[in-house]
Amino acid sequence: MGTTYRPYEPNQQMLLPLNMREWLPNDHLIHGLSEIVDSLDLQDFHAPCEGDGRRNSPCHPAMMVKVLIHGYATGVRSSRKTARMQHEDVAFGVLGAHNFPAHRTICGFRQRHLSDFQRLFEDVVRRLAVERGLAMQEYI
Repeated sequence: MGTTYRPYEPNQQMLLPLNMREWLPNDHLIHGLSEIVDSLDLQDFHAPCEGDGRRNSPCHPAMMVKVLIHGYATGVRSSRKTARMQHEDVAFGVLGAHNFPAHRTICGFRQRHLSDFQRLFEDVVRRLAVERGLAMQEYI
């Protein structure tokens, strides 16, 4: 009697959930990260984008901050790798919401907002530690 394998049809079309968040477990890091960044004051990140509107539409600062913080939290520090992960990784794709900034855009955003980003990153790490039960609010 021959071996019975699990079905393997690499060319088969499949229906995927409309919401990519459904691909990730409810306790995935990006859910808390997204809520925390949405609750922060990102005015310092918006200010350089304000102007007369003659330039190309920039990426939304909240999306860029979420993608960069998630990258740092998961060991992705390179702008090139972050850009690639937007296409290849579900969590990065969910945070990017179908935006795929080029590595130069990611690098420029990080350089332009380095001091703001360092302050914000520390705040997000503190909040995530409290949310995950790794630290108590009164000690932070």
